Amino acid sequence: APYRSTVPDRAHACGHDVHTTTVLGAGLVLAALDREGKLPRPVRLLFQPAEEVLPGGAADAIENGVLDGVGRILAVHCDPKVDAGRIGLRVGPITSACDRLEIALDGPGGHTARPHLTTDLVTAAAKVVTDVPALVARRVDARSGLAVTWGRIDSGHACNVIPQHAELSGTVRCLDLDAWRLAPDLIHSAIDEIAALYGAKSEITYIRGVPPVVNDPGAADLLHTAMAARRGAASVEGTEQSLGGEDFSWYLEHVPGAMARLGVRRPGDPVSRDLHRGDFDVDESAIRVGVEMFTAAALLDAGERP
Repeated sequence: APYRSTVPDRAHACGHDVHTTTVLGAGLVLAALDREGKLPRPVRLLFQPAEEVLPGGAADAIENGVLDGVGRILAVHCDPKVDAGRIGLRVGPITSACDRLEIALDGPGGHTARPHLTTDLVTAAAKVVTDVPALVARRVDARSGLAVTWGRIDSGHACNVIPQHAELSGTVRCLDLDAWRLAPDLIHSAIDEIAALYGAKSEITYIRGVPPVVNDPGAADLLHTAMAARRGAASVEGTEQSLGGEDFSWYLEHVPGAMARLGVRRPGDPVSRDLHRGDFDVDESAIRVGVEMFTAAALLDAGERP
């Protein structure tokens, strides 16, 4: 493919180039309509900066006034599980929250022959790893999907020496917005309780990522109506809430809006692809579909016929 990565064995296979092209295409169509006097209200184009760098570039964009005067915000994200020519849509949460967690545990260290005279730091770290997820899960509604998952644990250098320092890191994911807002306090409390039980001192760095994208009913209905007007009612299908994170959610903290999943799978493709995989690719006809949907939604929102 001529648009493949120019760096061997490296790619960003998520479709942000398609998102950008779709918004740009919609902007070109809307600008042409404006020159003809057929665009009754302004439309702002937003190309998400630093979307995948926690906590996302949205905060900087908002601080610099990108939402000033905006009444509604709409977005798409590629979905290789949906055929090109269609979109996936749902009301309510469509992605999950995602945060990062870093923990340092410290103790005086000592000899493994006498763990009772010191802080058994490896055991303390192991208990944090196994007990914190279970403890946190019991302090929120199980339907919230609040999950702590570890990706790294590091401690010690010798088999007969109890170390003085241990490090752990992982992610916190949550399907529910209200539970996500409670998560830092709940997780801090659980870690401190378990660390104290084993006599370890804990230092916790909780890095806020992004909240769930929660689609506003009115905005989701606007996207549904716009897509149906251009491609027919059968072009819209339901979709599940994803465990992925997306900084579009920060914009929705300020204005109502919705995100649709833009189908990019070539109809009949027998290969099951996914985002962030080397074989991710798109049927480029999806770009036109996104342009039509955005343009129709902008006109509908202004009370015009798409």
